[in-house]
Amino acid sequence: MSQYSPLLNVMVSAAQKAGRKLVRDFGEVEQLQVSRKGPADFVSTADKKAEQTVFEELSKARPKFGFLMEESGEVVGSDISNRWIIDPLDGTTNFLHGIPHFAVSIALERDSEIFAGVIHEPVTDQTFWAEKGKGAYLNRRRLRVSARRNMADSLFATGIPFLGTPNHDRFMKELAAVMEVSAGVRRNGAASLDLAWVAAGRFDGYWETDLCPWDIAAGIVLVREAGGYVTDVAGKGDMLSTGGIIAGNDNVHGPLSSLVRKAQKSV
Repeated sequence: MSQYSPLLNVMVSAAQKAGRKLVRDFGEVEQLQVSRKGPADFVSTADKKAEQTVFEELSKARPKFGFLMEESGEVVGSDISNRWIIDPLDGTTNFLHGIPHFAVSIALERDSEIFAGVIHEPVTDQTFWAEKGKGAYLNRRRLRVSARRNMADSLFATGIPFLGTPNHDRFMKELAAVMEVSAGVRRNGAASLDLAWVAAGRFDGYWETDLCPWDIAAGIVLVREAGGYVTDVAGKGDMLSTGGIIAGNDNVHGPLSSLVRKAQKSV
């Protein structure tokens, strides 16, 4: 399946339309960096405009579906089985600093399970997409998670707690444990793209805690449809409610999970 289903066609179209607007706004960020006020207010506006674009496009196509959005919160739809989960600008800090690594993320939750996901990287025009039972793709190319078997050969992604959030000590324990046995750890600043890159085999695994549903929803189905494993830190499927996630291929997911759990218990 390298052709979009009607559902995915709607999702991809909405993500790409919002992405085009973000690219135009991103072009202004460099100029704003030198202003006294700075670009923060501008980026907040760009974020909200992108979310409004996605909301309008999806509402036209599926008017009964509900929404869970980063900026606007929850909108309950008359179709209680289907809910869009949206992050209009994942990687806001990157965007704010003129770093071209950010994405529009759209997931469809159907009957409390992530059914489809789209992660669009506007600057590179890469669109990652997946639908349950139909595989994961980058543009028109089928994706598979990596085949690396050993932690020592594997490259991992994570997120670092930022200013004003707790659990820095816990994270440092987790990071040290993974760094000690792996080929390296990267922190790129956009959880959706970290998961998309696991699906594409660029990263062998990814872990992070204290996330929101819109950070990871689309990436969950992408990794699964690319042949990978996704759980919460406890090894269960409650990623959206716990905010913790561990993803990887079938060789490294287990060892990575064990390392993270052991590190957390040592704090």
